[in-house]
Amino acid sequence: MSNIIRLLPDSLANQIAAGEVVQRPASAVKELLENAVDAGSMHIQLIVKEAGKTLIQVIDNGSGMSETDARMSFERHATSKIKTVDDLFQIRTLGFRGEALASIAAVAQVEMKTKREEEELGTFLHISGSQILEQTPIQCSKGTSIAVKNLFFNVPARRNFLKSNSLELKHIIDEFQRVALINPDIEFSFYHNDSEVYNLRKGKLAHRIIGLFGKNYKQNLIPCQEELPSMTVRGYVGRPESAKRTRGEQFFFVNNRFIKHSYLNHAVVTAFEGLLPDDSFPFYVLIIETEPQRIDVNVHPTKTEIKFEDEKTAYALVRAAVRQALGKHHLSPKMDFELDANFTTAGKLELHAEEHEVDWQKELGDLPPLNPSLNYTQFRNNPLQKSNLQHWEQLYNFEESKDFDEEMRKVLEKSPQESASTLTFQSKVEDSQATKKVFQLHHSFIISQVKSGMLLIDQQAAHELILYEKFLQNIQGGKGAVQQLLFPETLTLRPADIALLNEIEWELRNLGFDFVLKDTQLIVSGVPANLPITVEARLIEELIEQAQYGGNLNFSKAEKIAYSMSKRLSMRLFTHLSEQECNALIDQLFACANPNYAPDGRKILRILSLEEIGRLLM
Repeated sequence: MSNIIRLLPDSLANQIAAGEVVQRPASAVKELLENAVDAGSMHIQLIVKEAGKTLIQVIDNGSGMSETDARMSFERHATSKIKTVDDLFQIRTLGFRGEALASIAAVAQVEMKTKREEEELGTFLHISGSQILEQTPIQCSKGTSIAVKNLFFNVPARRNFLKSNSLELKHIIDEFQRVALINPDIEFSFYHNDSEVYNLRKGKLAHRIIGLFGKNYKQNLIPCQEELPSMTVRGYVGRPESAKRTRGEQFFFVNNRFIKHSYLNHAVVTAFEGLLPDDSFPFYVLIIETEPQRIDVNVHPTKTEIKFEDEKTAYALVRAAVRQALGKHHLSPKMDFELDANFTTAGKLELHAEEHEVDWQKELGDLPPLNPSLNYTQFRNNPLQKSNLQHWEQLYNFEESKDFDEEMRKVLEKSPQESASTLTFQSKVEDSQATKKVFQLHHSFIISQVKSGMLLIDQQAAHELILYEKFLQNIQGGKGAVQQLLFPETLTLRPADIALLNEIEWELRNLGFDFVLKDTQLIVSGVPANLPITVEARLIEELIEQAQYGGNLNFSKAEKIAYSMSKRLSMRLFTHLSEQECNALIDQLFACANPNYAPDGRKILRILSLEEIGRLLM
């Protein structure tokens, strides 16, 4: 029997490695920008076409490479950054594994021009799918220019996996921001489809933050710094009122390397405890500096995960730095000796800072289901919804057959897929409002008497579902009513925001937003009807930011927007409702296509029979 184990060809091995290193155009951008920084460049230019699918080009004025180095740079595990095992524990460069260029060249067509300052001629290399097609001397300026064309041209499955140009451009902008942010002493420029996205001059870290994210960040930055003999933390955090409801503007750098670290993020969040609005995330750019041997960056090919020798010290230092910075700006939580600690939450603490919270109970007064006189016939637009309303009313019809309530309870306890197809049986509909017994429990749940026991409803989850279906119908049907603003509002958008706005423009307009984009200015002249007037500008910003998110839910764009709107505008916990408002919410809940589950899968209601209630007391 012949031997079956063989060494893979370099081209195939490189293509396999590319699956981890180069996942999308943004991955190639990250590797090329980091190489330019490691080369000692003082000016770096990024040129992208068709969100990196057609062209990614990085031009720098760094040290350049010799003819031999240029050729060797595309070999697997060829690097100038490390030589021995001991060097792995003294890493100060961004790259060191020697995989990036080989992986990129395996799945793209690459052209490189490079020249060292002391040499008269440079080197030109043309590589396609790991195959060197040309290597010749060339006249060029000092530094390196690498053009990556037709990414994944030989891996059609990976190319088909790529998202729309808007979303891929968003990822590229994210990577550009991370590299530019930690290198304020380097000039950066960024062009997409021949349009300038960024042109950043060298300066201080605060100037770079403002250049990347906008002038409105200037008044919201709070400097922070803390030192230990083995570690230091410096950077900026945002004022609590500038916090946003989505992640994305939280930056940790360790020895100038961008990292993702949930443990350290928790340290920042706890330092803000009592200062942030509910479900908000603060802005921060925090730079940790420590000895290289105290961390391990060789955890993953992307090098965004690291391990600390002493994570607890890093946690305590980050938390202390942020708390001290907030305290210096009089943003610490204020003690209230009249509050009972057993019945208060962090969200109820008052602040020394100016209060910007909105009274949402008042603002939502015109939104369902808080308006008891609302006509919910708009929800009766298919037989299933009409049937749901009939079944809901029959829960109170004590003249119906004995089997009805048990049958209804079984339906309500089924999965979303099962229940939607099961609610088909017919029965008599009578006006039974007089028999309804409804009341609120701790301003969080609605309890209603039914024939065989008790109906328990999570009022916040119910409101989310009602709003979600309403907004989704408007988006998909293009029937969202527009409320024109007396004074149009202007928002300044970042390039990443503009990319996402283009991605969801159709959905926003169908929802009822009316706007015009001029350069980086979004002029909003109309919003969906019944939208609270105090949240118009903030809401459209959040929808843009959340366009690419949706948690772990497999939502379409329309569903993500409807879900974000319902989460943002649904009633808060502990909202008082009158009996009429409780009945209105219940009516609208049972007018939904599937009243059992919220959009994120949470169970909304449950029926407890008299037998079940009795067993609880045994």
